Amino acid sequence: MTHPRPLPGLDESFWMDSTDAPDRPRLASDTDADFVVIGGGIAGLSTAWELTRAGRNVVVLEADRIASGVTGYTTAKVSALQSLVYDRLRRTRGAEATRLYAASQQDAVDRVAGIVEELRIACDLERVSAYSYAAGAASRPLIEAEARAAAEAGLDAAYVTGTELPFAVAGAVRANGQAQFHPRKYLLALTDDLVARGGRVFERSRVTGLSEGTPCRVTTESGRTVTARTVVVATHYPVFDRAMLFARLSPRRELVVAAPIAADLAPKGMYITEDEGKRSVRSTPLDDGRRLLIVTGESFTPGTGDPAEGFRRLDGWMRERFPVGPTAYRWAAQDNDPSDTVPLIGPFHIGARHTYVATGFGGWGMTGGVLAGRLLTSLISEGTPALPWAELYDPRRLGSAVREAGSLLGAQAEVAKHFVGDRLAVSHLDSVSQVPPGTGAVVRVKGRRCAVYRAPDGTVRAVSARCTHLGCLVAFNEAETAWECPCHGSRFAVDGTVLQGPAVRPLEALDPGEEG
Repeated sequence: MTHPRPLPGLDESFWMDSTDAPDRPRLASDTDADFVVIGGGIAGLSTAWELTRAGRNVVVLEADRIASGVTGYTTAKVSALQSLVYDRLRRTRGAEATRLYAASQQDAVDRVAGIVEELRIACDLERVSAYSYAAGAASRPLIEAEARAAAEAGLDAAYVTGTELPFAVAGAVRANGQAQFHPRKYLLALTDDLVARGGRVFERSRVTGLSEGTPCRVTTESGRTVTARTVVVATHYPVFDRAMLFARLSPRRELVVAAPIAADLAPKGMYITEDEGKRSVRSTPLDDGRRLLIVTGESFTPGTGDPAEGFRRLDGWMRERFPVGPTAYRWAAQDNDPSDTVPLIGPFHIGARHTYVATGFGGWGMTGGVLAGRLLTSLISEGTPALPWAELYDPRRLGSAVREAGSLLGAQAEVAKHFVGDRLAVSHLDSVSQVPPGTGAVVRVKGRRCAVYRAPDGTVRAVSARCTHLGCLVAFNEAETAWECPCHGSRFAVDGTVLQGPAVRPLEALDPGEEG
């Protein structure tokens, strides 16, 4: 029986490995607040900080630990230049919407720099240029169009033919005045200031219920309740389906590898290309004077593909192009792509009066999360004028959704394929004994599909294979030792514990009924 081939590097993000965070209390009793923010990532904490800074009484509820979910596994580019977004927006939304998008994203970049200076946060913030490049001549026209669109939208952007990369490119857009930082150091300091201003942060307090009304009530899995005038859902993927936003979001995971490199050989800027399976490159300082090269790519829908081989391809690409040392880290980031390109930040649904949402950042959550904090605070704080780009990000928008209906329908067709097709698949194993050590598989046990994991020591754990969100069948991600739902991106540990929403309930534990 073969065992999985080992992967390079520590299975953890550099941001998580290089920081320690103090424990925050669980929500242990019912309480009241003006505002309750669900989610302790960059969107939730930025929103809570902005509201607290404005003198509001705010409670933050985080299902696990703050800044340890999606935000703890980002690549932490704080950039208004986002691959090829501007030419697409100009064609689908028009010049004014494109200008507002650029202004709002650059405002978020500058807001981060301003907060770092105001609070004197030691988070390795560096103001650098960002580049979107063409790896080959076939992509050069796309880059030229993006350069024109970005400059016309108001970014300090231009088309260039050369970069500092140690390999040739066919052309690139360069945008000046962008930034990169250590996201955990930034957010942990932001949280300290939030608490010092009177905000309350509760960890390991997963929200499972929301009652909209006057006031609203938010219930955690322990049964405790927060009563508040206003609720913000900032859980990356919304954990409540009443707004039907899951029909407008497509989850994807993207792999990351990182290795030390001599400081004088590391790129100073941030780079991304849609070529070669998508590649993103940046570096961050290490304590020993070197830098850590961070390379991202190999996107896939959760629960599909072969992440292990993706890690190896990405690692090979990095080693072919950069003189790095041994691979130090590997991790994966999860993103949600909106069907019409623009994030969804604003009222939760058409009938919402006191509930708001921030989601759909499309891989650019550092600017998106900070932007959400600014925008939501302007929308829900009395006497504060709404920011000029509020309408652009409004989740209730219909015109753009209609114009890009093809993208939305394509995403839902993919969901339907998994919901129906995965049930008809004949690849599921018929016996628990067929599951090799260190792997997992969906197994038929007494006519029921079980998600079965066998640890390297032979210990077996079995849980229901039906995702607790909408009932799609999960699949095993061997590289990350997790069960994943290919429909909407929920992720579960081998014991069924929720790792990532929209699911809020664990997979049901089952008797594996192992034979032999």
